[in-house]
Amino acid sequence: MSSTARLLAGLVAFAACAAPPDATPPAPPAPTEGGAAADTAPPAMPDSTRPLFSFDADADPWTVQNDGVMGGDSRGSVSIEGGALVFTGDVVTEGGGFTSVLKDKTVDLSDAAGLALRVRGGGRTFEVEVDDGTRDGRGRQVSRRAPFETTDKWRTVRVPWGAFESSVFGEPVDAAPLDPAAVQAFGLYIIDGQDGPFRLEVDWIGAYGER
Repeated sequence: MSSTARLLAGLVAFAACAAPPDATPPAPPAPTEGGAAADTAPPAMPDSTRPLFSFDADADPWTVQNDGVMGGDSRGSVSIEGGALVFTGDVVTEGGGFTSVLKDKTVDLSDAAGLALRVRGGGRTFEVEVDDGTRDGRGRQVSRRAPFETTDKWRTVRVPWGAFESSVFGEPVDAAPLDPAAVQAFGLYIIDGQDGPFRLEVDWIGAYGER
């Protein structure tokens, strides 16, 4: 063996001896607050819940409706961020005192007991709306809304059909019970009587249980 070959062989042997033993790869960092999965609760929708809305970059947009229709100055906006619907804005109670986001979706939910939502909202009270096509004697939409509480942590809230109350332009009305078989649209409202900014994040919306 030539001197050059002996030198190369020695370098290879030295490198083999000096190489550190295989190390276990470090564990990935724990998720931080900000995305829908940044929570100790399971991020996935439970198997017992029928999916209605999940939110990714290709999700169909929701429509903002502010209280300008009633002379108010509240403002809202909606976006999709990190797999969640994000509804933000500012409520001005003088005037209408609300803002909302709406989405058309025709679906028969007669086999469900109510709606389930995974939400985070900083302590404000929001409302979920279901439009079953009911109109009053003057042809105005009868709104069916029910409140749900939020915290600064992700939580799943359940809203049974019996919790939805009927109103027209915010005034309670006598109307037939909500018909889950005739759902035409959904909405999310903030109308909690408090001035100031708000932020609601929604991971998913589904229908739970059986009637």
